[in-house]
Amino acid sequence: MTPDEAVNETASALPGDAGAARRSGRRGRVLVVHSSDELYGSDRIVLEVVAELVAADELDVTVWLPSDVAPGPLGPMLRELGARVERHPLPILRRMKLSPGGFLRLGRDAVRTLARLRGRHFDLVYCATSACLPVAPLARLTGVRRVVGHLQEPWSAKDRVGLRPLASACTALVAVSHSVLGASGLAEDPRAVVVHNGVPHRSRELPTAPPEHRRPHYVIASRWNPHKGHGTLLRAWDAAGCPGELVILGAVPAVGLGIDVAALVKKHVSRPETVLVVGEVDDATPYLQAADAVVLPTDTLEGFGLVTVEAFSEGRPVIASRSGGPEEVIDDGVTGWLFDREDVDGLASLFRDLDVATLGAAGRRAEAAYHRDFTPARMRSRIAAVVDGELGRPTRITTELAEAS
Repeated sequence: MTPDEAVNETASALPGDAGAARRSGRRGRVLVVHSSDELYGSDRIVLEVVAELVAADELDVTVWLPSDVAPGPLGPMLRELGARVERHPLPILRRMKLSPGGFLRLGRDAVRTLARLRGRHFDLVYCATSACLPVAPLARLTGVRRVVGHLQEPWSAKDRVGLRPLASACTALVAVSHSVLGASGLAEDPRAVVVHNGVPHRSRELPTAPPEHRRPHYVIASRWNPHKGHGTLLRAWDAAGCPGELVILGAVPAVGLGIDVAALVKKHVSRPETVLVVGEVDDATPYLQAADAVVLPTDTLEGFGLVTVEAFSEGRPVIASRSGGPEEVIDDGVTGWLFDREDVDGLASLFRDLDVATLGAAGRRAEAAYHRDFTPARMRSRIAAVVDGELGRPTRITTELAEAS
């Protein structure tokens, strides 16, 4: 069966509100549920998903953000796209709140969400991260016939015990990488499709080549979580003789465990003047452009590593741990370099061997890979195909998607 045939078959058999919406010609009502109000990896992907949904004139798009986090930059950006944005108590799974009291709050928020869903009559609910999956069965209980789960995080064996029953309420699943899909245990599930992330090229009136310097400049841009590998990076940096300049962007997460990066620099780096801790910035683009390469030293599994394709879009290669998602993006030795997770010596060896010219050549190849495989248009067309199929709308599946299916 071709992708077009699959969508047409879905449309003809579509029950309930979504089918009625299509037959009556009214705008379909889509709810996107997200777990934060920041502007990191998964948040940027939500922007692209919502932009694609809003671009379809036949859809009325509402986004629910959780009220247990402080208002951040994501909400206003979603409103600028044309979505209706609301903040509510939501049953979001957060590791820091998986306690007896946390489960009570989760149950309370689930009851409130169930009541809210009963009064809104959405045609499709889009759970933008695995943490939002408790909303999926609630939506189905209220009569929502189509629920999409977007898996952006790798699941541990313990995660699978709780998340797979929730995911069973979804009628379609999107995973950001084969690594994430495999970790979920749903690799053979016919509802699931892998859609690699894409990001816009965000350059402005800024230099497109690194400044001239003799020693490489590197940047790391991520939340300051314990598993993001800052300790591994800083130990390797010192072991390699502090071989240039290292800029650290990011901040502790709004919810969850954080680390003191400045203290790690003081503890592990003998020449702290080679490391600049900048912190959180509104736009990392100038820092990517000023660097020769980006480092992604995650100690555990990385769902995708969005900064990898952001770096590629700016013509910068990436040095990353073999942590799952980045292995599907980086061509080792061509568009970047891979090292084993938590391998301080391996990363230090790369730092010793790499120079500005080698990094520049890899960056040019990385930029070509971005334009070929990781543009937002490519990602959005595949997300649109999933949503169109679920709602029984006329398909917008592209030739590129048909060939990939």
